[in-house]
Amino acid sequence: MIYKVYYQENPEEVPVRENTKSFYIEADSEREVRQKLKDRQINIEYIQLLEGKYLEYEKQQENFKLVE
Repeated sequence: MIYKVYYQENPEEVPVRENTKSFYIEADSEREVRQKLKDRQINIEYIQLLEGKYLEYEKQQENFKLVE
């Protein structure tokens, strides 16, 4: 399954919507996504499962690239 992770780069600051970034990651569950990202110094705002038409739409975007 592919998840879209919305995050802030600085975990020490209060989240500001204009500073939210995102990337895509493959995992079997949201828990696995969090495990894979636990060593990164980011503030995860939201993890969204992508499937169906929404996944197809995201794949068409130029910034669609799976992160390891």
